[in-house]
Amino acid sequence: MKVKEIMKSPVETISPTENTKEAALRMHDKHIGSLPVVDNGQLVGIITDRDICVRVTATGRDAVSTSVKEVMGKSVETCMADQDVNDAAKAMIDHHIRRIVVVDSKKAIVGFLSVDDLAKTSHELASKVLEATIPIH
Repeated sequence: MKVKEIMKSPVETISPTENTKEAALRMHDKHIGSLPVVDNGQLVGIITDRDICVRVTATGRDAVSTSVKEVMGKSVETCMADQDVNDAAKAMIDHHIRRIVVVDSKKAIVGFLSVDDLAKTSHELASKVLEATIPIH
């Protein structure tokens, strides 16, 4: 099975200059946990609900005056739309992530693949991804 068969598309994105309150509102309204950050058509980062919780709320920062670029993750793992789902899941496992941005051959964002999407087709694959992302203390 190919990633494009189970990925979500189109993808909600956000600009790095937007504030984190706007990011949180979009995630809330769309029922999603992360947003790829796009600047001039280029993928430059990703912001998650956890980034906002840990780096803004927990530290007492103001969500309106804190920009997305201040708290976003700058390293973004991607996979290709025509890639096998097992390979995308392996990348998620290797990088300990629950979501991966799907791009085309020109690196344009075409979709988003989450552990929830994997669970709809393979509980075993989704379980492996979840195991890899659970922090061990």
